[in-house]
Amino acid sequence: MIILGIDPGFATMGWGVIKSEKGNASVVDYGVVTTPKNESLPTRLAMLESGVKQLIDKFKPDEIALEELFFNTNITTGINVAQARGVILLTCVKECGRLYEYTPLQIKQALTGYGRAEKIQMQMMVKTFLRLEKIPRPDDAADALAVALTHNQTRRLKNPFGIK
Repeated sequence: MIILGIDPGFATMGWGVIKSEKGNASVVDYGVVTTPKNESLPTRLAMLESGVKQLIDKFKPDEIALEELFFNTNITTGINVAQARGVILLTCVKECGRLYEYTPLQIKQALTGYGRAEKIQMQMMVKTFLRLEKIPRPDDAADALAVALTHNQTRRLKNPFGIK
């Protein structure tokens, strides 16, 4: 099974692809889709849509896992990320159909056993679970791999946290 994990973002969207065989995960590829600050909002959203479509076309994931939105104190940034996430969700549903969402707390709990784990702990667990020599960079890509790993660990449940 091929799982595409996505860490939604407006300026930077992280992505990570893993292959799962009998529950064991290995990394296929990871990276980011970026949008230039000098472009308009609609153009940047279209770039994200195109980036997601390209990833789905290239890796042909069986399922896609997305991190749910976490609002910080900057509401302007939060609104842009929410709009980006909406485009990403729509594109994933239209192009793949098998979409699952996880909160940051669920991701931390699944990978570290502790829902309030620090970012470095998460990155170390991604490195460990995927048997990598170093922590994946940039951070957005490591976060996306964490989402994919979380889905790999929870997808065997009868009713994962997904959209039917």
